[in-house]
Amino acid sequence: MKSIEKVKVEISVVLGKAAMPIHQLLKMGRGAVIELDASVDDYAWIYVNKKLVARGEVVIVGENVAVSVTEVIRGDPS
Repeated sequence: MKSIEKVKVEISVVLGKAAMPIHQLLKMGRGAVIELDASVDDYAWIYVNKKLVARGEVVIVGENVAVSVTEVIRGDPS
């Protein structure tokens, strides 16, 4: 079990995308809002080590934001 604890993975969740000039991004302060190209009903895409592995729905649990996995993306096992 100790060897599993040493395995590192990067998990990313993409809610949507936005494009903006770098100077505009640098001007943004804490609490700034970036408008995404997604709606509330769109899926969140879940990546592990930059590979798409699942999609899900954003859920609010108390004061926490979470992603509920609704579909596992099966791909080439290589």
